[in-house]
Amino acid sequence: MANKISDNIEEYLEVLYGNGSNGEQVSTTKLSSELGFAPGSVTQMLKKLETLGYIEYTPYKGAILTAEGLEIAQKITRKHRLLEIFLLDILKIKMENVHEQACEMEHALSDEAERALCMMLKNPDLCPDKNVIPSCNFDFDNCNQCYSQKDFDMASTRDFSVLALSELNLDTEGVISFIRGNDELLGIIDNLNIKIGGNLVFKVDDNNDENLFLVTIDDVEFKIPLKLANNIFIIF
Repeated sequence: MANKISDNIEEYLEVLYGNGSNGEQVSTTKLSSELGFAPGSVTQMLKKLETLGYIEYTPYKGAILTAEGLEIAQKITRKHRLLEIFLLDILKIKMENVHEQACEMEHALSDEAERALCMMLKNPDLCPDKNVIPSCNFDFDNCNQCYSQKDFDMASTRDFSVLALSELNLDTEGVISFIRGNDELLGIIDNLNIKIGGNLVFKVDDNNDENLFLVTIDDVEFKIPLKLANNIFIIF
């Protein structure tokens, strides 16, 4: 990821992430519709992305992000969604204009500026469209550790991607690797005895309450509210 990736490639990966962040296959038709490109052009780009190692492409079916593609897609999606909040809440740009302007700005936003922006916005979990903002890729257990490391150049990064509990498919199993939030939210999660390194299984909830996530963590059952589920990140 040391070499600059083209804006066009980032846009493709961002749309793939928006429709397939959890390993779902995204069809060529879906990509063509969202990106506004002809299906033939999309197919050619998907073949290129597969050659680069960013996706697995199956003709007539679509594409799935690889681990490397997911890492890039999460990064650009995170920048986009943080910028949307900045434009709307800080600069007071009209809601109908923030998406397009965030698209223009996201490719130029450095990782250092992204981190500073997240801190200024107090590590938000949702963009204006109520989509979960992906976690940063810094190797911290929580946001307090990030705040404590003042020097950006001294902040190491993870070599794996994580997803929020609220984004997981049912019956997914993984390890809690990052918890986002302010002191209050971190305190609530700590009081539940939910810790980094805990083994989490996301189970089927017969009550089908979209605002509660039935999980077991180290064999203890929890019903996690949506606000917490947006901020507990899993590697699986």
